[in-house]
Amino acid sequence: MEQKRLNVAIICGGDSGEYEISVKSGKVVMQHLNREKYRAFLLIVRGSDWQVMLDDGNGLPVNKDDFSIRVDGSHVRFDVVFNAIHGTPGEDGKILGYFDMLRIPYTSSSHLVSAFTFHKNSCKQLVRSTGVALADSVLIRKGQQADFEGIAQRLGLPLFVKPNSNGSSVGVTKVNAVSQLPEAIAKALADDDEALVETYIPGREIGCGVFEYKGRKIVFPLTEIISKKEFFDYEAKYSPGMSDEITPADVDEKTEIEIKATASELYSHLGCRGIVRFDFILTSSKIYFLEVNTVPGISQASIIPQQAKVMGISLESLFEMAVDNAFFKPV
Repeated sequence: MEQKRLNVAIICGGDSGEYEISVKSGKVVMQHLNREKYRAFLLIVRGSDWQVMLDDGNGLPVNKDDFSIRVDGSHVRFDVVFNAIHGTPGEDGKILGYFDMLRIPYTSSSHLVSAFTFHKNSCKQLVRSTGVALADSVLIRKGQQADFEGIAQRLGLPLFVKPNSNGSSVGVTKVNAVSQLPEAIAKALADDDEALVETYIPGREIGCGVFEYKGRKIVFPLTEIISKKEFFDYEAKYSPGMSDEITPADVDEKTEIEIKATASELYSHLGCRGIVRFDFILTSSKIYFLEVNTVPGISQASIIPQQAKVMGISLESLFEMAVDNAFFKPV
C-alpha cells in the first residue's frame, strides 16, 4: 500500500527587505524536497496576501481559517510548514503563533524563541547571562532624543548602527564620525521602531550552524566570511563576487572547538529548534557573539548549505531531516 505523502507548505517571502532572498530560499527547498515522501507547495506570504504558486505561474489563495487550499476541486490541508521566511513574519515568530493555534508543526524555533532572538537587544541580554563576550551597545527608540556625542564617547568610533529587529544587514551603517550618527540612526529607524548602536569589534567574522535532529545535536563546520566591502552588508552577502566564504574556516583546533562549543551552548540556552546559524567575531583574544539567525538563508549560495556540503549532507537530506524533525517531541 502506497504511503500517504505529507502536504508541506514551504512559506517564503514576508514583509521585510529580505523578501527576494526568502523567495530564493523557498524555491531551493521546493526543488530539493523529497517528492516521494512529501507533496510540496511553495507559499508566498506578502502582508495579508498568501498565495500558493502553481507550476503554471498562477497563484491559489490560502484559506487562513484552517490553513488550506483547494486544488482541482479537492481540499488540501497542510500537515507541516517549512519556514523559509527571513525577517518578519517568519523569523520574528508572528506567523508561528498562528501555526501553534492550529497545531501545525513547523521546522523553525518556537514563536517565543523567534521573537526574542530576532529582537537583537533582548537576545544580547540573554546571551550576556552565559558569560559570552558581546559588543557594548545603546538602544534608541523612535521619538527618543539621542545624545550623539555621549554615545560616541561611550562606544568609541567607528561603530555600527542597525535596526534592532531586522536581518541580512538591511538598514545597517558603519559610522566613522559623530556627524554621521543622526543619518545612520534615521536610516535604521526607517526600517524599525528601535535602533541598536554597537561598538565596532575588529576581527574575523565566523558563522557556525547548529541543528538538533531528534535529540542529537549536529554542529556544522565553521565558515569565515570575508567581505570585499567595508563590512558584510546586504550587497556583500548576496552579490556574486562581493565576499569570500571559506568553509571550513582556517582556524586552529582550539579555536574551532571553542566556537562550536559556544554555538552549541547558546542553541540550548536560547531554546532554539531546527537549523540555526550563529555569527561571531573572532579577535586575537576573544570570541564575540554577533547575532543568531533562526531562519538562516538556504539558497545555493547561502552559508548553511555550504557547511552541510562539507559534512557530506545533501540538500535533499538536510531538508528531509528538517521536516521530519518538526514532528519530533522530546520525551
